Amino acid sequence: MKKLLTFIAALTFAVSAHAAPDPDPETLKVALLPDENASTVIKNNQGLKDYLESQLGKKIELIVTTDYSSMIEAMRHGRLDLAYFGPLSYVLARQKSEIEPFAALKVKGSTTYQSVVIGNISSGVKTIGDIKGKNMAYGDKVSTSSHLIPKSVLAEKGLNSGSDYKEHFVGSHDAVALAVQNGHAQAGGLSRPIFESLVERKMVSLDKVRVLAYSKPFPQYPWVLRSNLKPELKDKIRSAFLNLKDPAVLKAFKAEGFDVITDKHYDVVRNLGPLLKIDLAKFQ
Repeated sequence: MKKLLTFIAALTFAVSAHAAPDPDPETLKVALLPDENASTVIKNNQGLKDYLESQLGKKIELIVTTDYSSMIEAMRHGRLDLAYFGPLSYVLARQKSEIEPFAALKVKGSTTYQSVVIGNISSGVKTIGDIKGKNMAYGDKVSTSSHLIPKSVLAEKGLNSGSDYKEHFVGSHDAVALAVQNGHAQAGGLSRPIFESLVERKMVSLDKVRVLAYSKPFPQYPWVLRSNLKPELKDKIRSAFLNLKDPAVLKAFKAEGFDVITDKHYDVVRNLGPLLKIDLAKFQ
């Protein structure tokens, strides 16, 4: 009898561990991009937390995962309710999870942004072609704007990682800029808005780093939600983001608001796979 009870208890635990996530949780777990220091990201988004709590009538728990891959896995296993993904990490998460993009940043009336490729001035790198034979810094492997997009800029100029230059993944956008500025890499790629913010905050000097190229526009980072959330809750979440106008809350995003975005907008990211000879279905 004791063995039977132990078996039943273990079975009950296993079932509960794999139970479907709550469609109407009291606390919404909201993941933010791990593209800068976690404590900084959470501090900068306290305004968003307060705003969502007031609009949704729920507690909000802000989460910053260790990297993009762990964020994708957390969403896959239902441990997140909302998440602010990069375009590539969204595409990868969509392959594994039932999620829906619903809003993207709007900056100067547009829901697109660019990446930038930068070079270390003292190393003599003045053009994309000068990166040949050099060290190129990228952020997270699953980052769109600090990996895939700048890599595509180089590929369009005939430069491929491994054969034409050495790639190094340093984790975050700010780490890329600092690696190039300090000469640990002769060139690097990151989000243009983040690069310009680093320059504005005097963390990066244009006396040491130069812009080599800007990418073409790509769709902005999407906010996504679990598809199995209660329909009424999903509507309230969408409305909260699309009606957000408070400059204090939007300051962390350096945006004027959010606009509607759909999965189809991210086909341009999926199309980077063939250019870079990467199978996104197996990527990570």
